[in-house]
Amino acid sequence: MPKELQNPPSWRNDTVLPLPPEVSADAWAVDAACSGNPGMMEYQGIDLATGAQVFHFGPIFGTNNIGEFLAIVHALALMEQQGIHKTIYTDSYNAIVWVTKRKCKTTLERSERTQKLHEIILRAEKWLYSHPIQIPIIKWDTTRWGEIPADFGRKK
Repeated sequence: MPKELQNPPSWRNDTVLPLPPEVSADAWAVDAACSGNPGMMEYQGIDLATGAQVFHFGPIFGTNNIGEFLAIVHALALMEQQGIHKTIYTDSYNAIVWVTKRKCKTTLERSERTQKLHEIILRAEKWLYSHPIQIPIIKWDTTRWGEIPADFGRKK
């Protein structure tokens, strides 16, 4: 069970969020949410220093794993575009593997309903193949640290 964090601890002046000491505030956290699987999916990125939402996408019909993958790629592309070099935290091991392998290994069927999302996935994969990943992508330790700050807060 994660220990209760103060918001923020008095000794920590690099963030407005309650972050564990081992988590860098010079980072973005990404997460996805999906109502059903598949279902309406969205994802976002949060700046850990300010707590501000850096980007948001969706909702679109998809899966949580696709959203986690696209959130990382979105963060990587946006950082490159803006000349930013920060750590990315994600709570999805699958998404880290997919990004590392530069391939979204989804089994989401191709249909008229999923066509736009499959086009976005293809664009993300092409971006990954043409850009070296130079940003650290770190697995968020939910067991020790609690929910990732980019979480949508909809778990029951």
